[in-house]
Amino acid sequence: MHQQRETLHNELHSRPSTYFDAPAHIFHLAFLDEDGTAGEMIRGLCDAHQPTLDPDPPQGQITLGASRLKWERHTEFLTLTLVVPGRASQHWPELPPILADIAKTHDSILINAEQICVESEKSWTGCIQDYGFTDPVGSDLDGGKASVFSDLRLNDGGINRILTINYKLDGRRLGRMVRRLLEIETYRMMASLTLPIARSLNMELRQFEAELVRLSDQNAQAAQAHDDKALLAQIAGLSARIMQTATRTRLRFSATEAYAQLVFERLAELRESRSGDCQQLGVFIERRFRPTVRYCASTDRRLARIGNAVAQLGDLLQARVQVEMEEQNALILNSLSTRADTQIKIQKAVEGLSIIAISYYLLSLLKLLYGGMLTLGLDISPRTAILIGLPIAALIIAAIAHRIRDTKRH
Repeated sequence: MHQQRETLHNELHSRPSTYFDAPAHIFHLAFLDEDGTAGEMIRGLCDAHQPTLDPDPPQGQITLGASRLKWERHTEFLTLTLVVPGRASQHWPELPPILADIAKTHDSILINAEQICVESEKSWTGCIQDYGFTDPVGSDLDGGKASVFSDLRLNDGGINRILTINYKLDGRRLGRMVRRLLEIETYRMMASLTLPIARSLNMELRQFEAELVRLSDQNAQAAQAHDDKALLAQIAGLSARIMQTATRTRLRFSATEAYAQLVFERLAELRESRSGDCQQLGVFIERRFRPTVRYCASTDRRLARIGNAVAQLGDLLQARVQVEMEEQNALILNSLSTRADTQIKIQKAVEGLSIIAISYYLLSLLKLLYGGMLTLGLDISPRTAILIGLPIAALIIAAIAHRIRDTKRH
């Protein structure tokens, strides 16, 4: 058995839904996990309310009398979900102290706060206005087995309130439905974290585009100005700044894409249908949330396009510089070839002159030798001397010429 088989298999059961029956109140808080804050929160809760519970798993549940507090660790955030069964004295009770203290302590990293009032068909008042919504949106869920309503507005405590009315769902299906509603809002908020970053990038991208246009114009004029080195340095500097920005924002843009996909999947899983005259909850969220996703995606693509354009401009400039260098090298090679031809011609002329000079001196030596032989009393006619001396001189000159050519080849 593979050593990770059991762990990987049990991932199917790592994040079970919390099951309950209506009526009940659900309180849900989501915190950004920064510098190990999530671990500290969970350890503090376990130490205070259930010391024997292991705080290290990605999810766990603390029993608080009839209530249950569940934590879930995600890649970037921690969620705390408190299920309080039964009907409260008011439709929207205050945040329980166990969560209120944590929310106050870690208010700066609290990214989402939801309160769901789950009513049964018998327990709810029968009028949505009784729950204090302003211009509510709502839908029937899962073929009319439940309904959900909300105005998606934060109350004075920064909490979004959702009313869920259960008609025919059992505790398990009701728990899964409520989980989807909580995930939609939490993932939507996590995806929206990129929106301020995308907006702040707008001015920076404009500067990049303006500089790209300027460098493109300079590149068109550089063919005559011959300032390629300075231009290439500017393009490299712009490319480095774009790469730095892309590296800094890539994680957030990728996270927004992933979270947005989860939001749209959870909305589809609600299986909504119209409830009265209200606009459907999922339709409202999708229409208002999709522009955020598109804006972030378009900003990411815009940054990528600018980076690609700068890279292409750099490649174009380098190609032109390479062509110019090749032309210069061709001219240098032609010049060297001409010089080599001239040197060869000079060398041949020198060789010819050398052979002539050697022939002159050799004939002079033979003449002196002939004069010396006459002085010694040898009777040799000039005709005989010429017939003997000329072949010898020719052989010597031929040998010398062969030696010169052999030396050149080596």
